[in-house]
Amino acid sequence: MNAYPPIAEHGIVGDLQTAALVSSAGTIDWWCTPRFDSPSLFASLLDSERGGYCRLAADATADAAVRQLYMPDTAILMTRFLAPEGVGEVGDFMEPIPERTATDRHRLVRVVRVVRGSVPFTLSCRPRFDYGRAPHTLTPHGRHAATFHGPDTDLHIQVSRQIELEDDNGDIAARFTLSEGETAVVVLTSTTAGGPAPAPPRRDEVTAELERCRGFWQSWLRSSTYRGRWRDMVNRSAITLKLLTYAPSGAPIAAATMGLPEQVGGERNWDYRYTWVRDASLSVRALIDLGFVEEAHAFRLWLRDRLEAGHTASGEPLQIMYRIDGDPRLDEEVLDHLEGYRGSAPVRVGNAAADQIQLDIYGEAADALAQTVGTGSVWGWRAFAALTDWLTENWDRPDEGIWETRGGKQDFTYSRLMTWVAFERAIGLATAYSRPADIPRWTRARDTVFDQILDRGWSEKRQAFVQHYATDVLDASLLLMPRLGFLSPRDPAWLSTLDAMDEELVSDSLVYRYDPAASPDGLRGAEGTFNLCSFLYVEALARAGRLTQARYAFDKMLTYANHVGLFAEEIGPSGEQLGNFPQAFTHLALVAAAMALDEQLDLAEARLGPPAG
Repeated sequence: MNAYPPIAEHGIVGDLQTAALVSSAGTIDWWCTPRFDSPSLFASLLDSERGGYCRLAADATADAAVRQLYMPDTAILMTRFLAPEGVGEVGDFMEPIPERTATDRHRLVRVVRVVRGSVPFTLSCRPRFDYGRAPHTLTPHGRHAATFHGPDTDLHIQVSRQIELEDDNGDIAARFTLSEGETAVVVLTSTTAGGPAPAPPRRDEVTAELERCRGFWQSWLRSSTYRGRWRDMVNRSAITLKLLTYAPSGAPIAAATMGLPEQVGGERNWDYRYTWVRDASLSVRALIDLGFVEEAHAFRLWLRDRLEAGHTASGEPLQIMYRIDGDPRLDEEVLDHLEGYRGSAPVRVGNAAADQIQLDIYGEAADALAQTVGTGSVWGWRAFAALTDWLTENWDRPDEGIWETRGGKQDFTYSRLMTWVAFERAIGLATAYSRPADIPRWTRARDTVFDQILDRGWSEKRQAFVQHYATDVLDASLLLMPRLGFLSPRDPAWLSTLDAMDEELVSDSLVYRYDPAASPDGLRGAEGTFNLCSFLYVEALARAGRLTQARYAFDKMLTYANHVGLFAEEIGPSGEQLGNFPQAFTHLALVAAAMALDEQLDLAEARLGPPAG
């Protein structure tokens, strides 16, 4: 087993309540259950010795090439092993559980099939409960099933009769060979400790389960209204955003993983398995733009509940992130026993940034509400109006900003921009739906924010909008200015800002968030270019009419996707993917960039007219 495969060498499977990463070597090296933010069963991605994994692959003695792909328009992952003596494949999937009720029972199915010749396989299942902190015991059930008992969770492994399981010092191992046309099954089922064991897998039941899974994803994707030039990549991003949404609450998470580094060996290793108001709002907007309104409605209910609950760790009406069930407690701790991905310590679980003040979230929340039809319940409107009233008295404060820097509060321009958005969207909703509101007060606040951004967020020296009022440093978050309606995408002030970003933040179409050397963020080390910003840059170029540059930048960005179309958070110096994976921010921005490019290219082609002759 490769100790640490590249972050990009993974696909993701999930059931809308939890998700697992499967490497191109056939290893499940990340799986938390029963929820995205639960302790891990498999976490060898963060410690190859202590983390735990389940590997199912062609035998290491076979000189096999490996290819990985998704079944079209699904989240069913196929890993193929191609060797001179035969071709075998492992299909990994989890049947979606779209219900609003959470369950402690989750089932990951691995179907092994040989399509040519004869292929030997090895199976090694080594779970490590609670991030590798808790011991387990093993109870065999004959030759084809066993149960790993952890402190709160049991993991059941069941296999078809071609496979005979062996006790490997408390873990499970097996070797078996399949010939052309033969199929075997490995099923992993997590349950609450002491729960009943599942029934042994039957081939016809697994086949039906696979077909239900395929049918779910293909049926869901048919709701997409996207008919543009990049359907494969947009569809894969949409499926990824759906996979990262917790069905019982409607809350999208930022990424499936925790602790993957922004710089190998560095300390920028965060837990992203939670719901950021910002990320979730932008994810929902991307899904709405694609025609997926059900997801928007579910998130709206989740957001309304947060507004009405009011309880936060920060003491603000909203906090920047929550657990997927809305719990505001995300206490951060360091898992000292894990070495981290390729030695990138510390490994953190929880997130101390939850109690930061980031005023931009009020704008993102308001923008998400404004994307859906109506204003929700009358009680929901009252909570939102009260929040907007509160913001009129509290918008003009320093905060930690969108990037959650740990170097002190500043008057961040992006935060001010989003408070302007909050007032603008609130006024629009109150007017459109005749809701009671102090519109004159909100209007005065909106206009005051607007003037302040022009007076203090603009640098005459740089001829650009800057990161915060006490610096001339640029910040790629401001690439959202035109989309949010603060100014026209072809306003001279914006084009000047875009030119300045070209010079300072852009490296061959890849975009840095900001320059931490010029604007210290309180953390050691560097980071890669930020994929969200690279796609926002494409969108800004497209809307500014720089279509040739935008399309070239977009096509180059797509070359950084992994072999199954997924992106992590960042791109490193050698084109490697860095940070948590896959990341919702990146995929929602890809969708927005593709749609903006399609729109602008269509307009340009319409102006040119049909070709002569």
